Amino acid sequence: MHRLELTKPDGRRLTLYGRQPLDAGLRAPSPFAEPLNAAPHLRWHPLRGEWVTYAAYRQGRTFLPPPEYNPLAPTVSADNPTEVPAGAWDIAVFDNRFPSLGLPPGGGEPPPALAVPTAPAAGQCEVVVFTQDPQGALGRLPLDHLELLLQVWGERTERLGARPDIRYVLPFENRGAEVGVTLHHPHGQIYAYPVVPPVPARMAQVAAEHHAAHGRGPLEMLVESERAGGERVVYAGPHAIAFVPPCARYPYEVWITTLRPVPGFAQLEPAERADLARALKTVLLKYDGLWQRPFPYLMAWYQAPTDGAAHPGMQLHAEIWPPYRTRDRLKYLAGTELAAGFYAMDALPEDKARELQLVEVTP
Repeated sequence: MHRLELTKPDGRRLTLYGRQPLDAGLRAPSPFAEPLNAAPHLRWHPLRGEWVTYAAYRQGRTFLPPPEYNPLAPTVSADNPTEVPAGAWDIAVFDNRFPSLGLPPGGGEPPPALAVPTAPAAGQCEVVVFTQDPQGALGRLPLDHLELLLQVWGERTERLGARPDIRYVLPFENRGAEVGVTLHHPHGQIYAYPVVPPVPARMAQVAAEHHAAHGRGPLEMLVESERAGGERVVYAGPHAIAFVPPCARYPYEVWITTLRPVPGFAQLEPAERADLARALKTVLLKYDGLWQRPFPYLMAWYQAPTDGAAHPGMQLHAEIWPPYRTRDRLKYLAGTELAAGFYAMDALPEDKARELQLVEVTP
């Protein structure tokens, strides 16, 4: 992995990554000349016992621009700079111009005298541009390009997680307007949180309790069971596996993980990273092959918190949630899911796994 670190005219950081050496003469462009002075803040939800972040200035972020104004495409004219330069790089990571987390130089104070506790929204939000090709897709990238992405996620996790104000690092991708994408260029994001968010915090708690009772994490034992049965497996490799979980909350939901339980990207061995890339590519190609068109999804990669504590049983894995219920209807969260957190499924995981298994792909 080759890396080049740059600073944008508005002060934001840009890091370029490549499979080959990078040109040290590249310069970081920006559509913005001045830094964003607004700062997000947190407010405490007293009934749920969790923080909510507020960043009202995000209403002004770029929203589905025409192709000629794609801010994630390489800059072709100095008069119309984008977020990334032209040049021989594979992946770009830069500070989000409209972050939900992160403090400007000098800090940012939340509104005073509210009825609930408040706090500055420390943290970091980064944009990860997967490829220079605006018509590309994560699932169509070469395997060594996906391996590089897994390395990048690992390095970003280590760098962000080493900060004393960061407790959790979450890489994710939203694909398709159906899940709220505002830019169609293939990209994802990394959120680095000042606290361990509710979902991974609960995962860590369950994993620790399971490990204390059984000596292994819950995902490790589930992987063993899925490999033995095979009914829901959509990829089985020497080091990685992808399967529709028996507890799927969405139709076509797939989990991807390694056979050896590792806590995060940074702990992957080269062979594991290569097989994990193949598993990811296989699943994404199967999605598109099933529908014969780009398949919308939200993909989140869970790993152990970076809060300095031990987290036995926590295992790196992706959970991918496509919104489709049937071939012509979308699955949206409704009353029981949003109000109670109790998911209701009208499709069996085994049936959806069988549909994905029948899609033949060459990763």
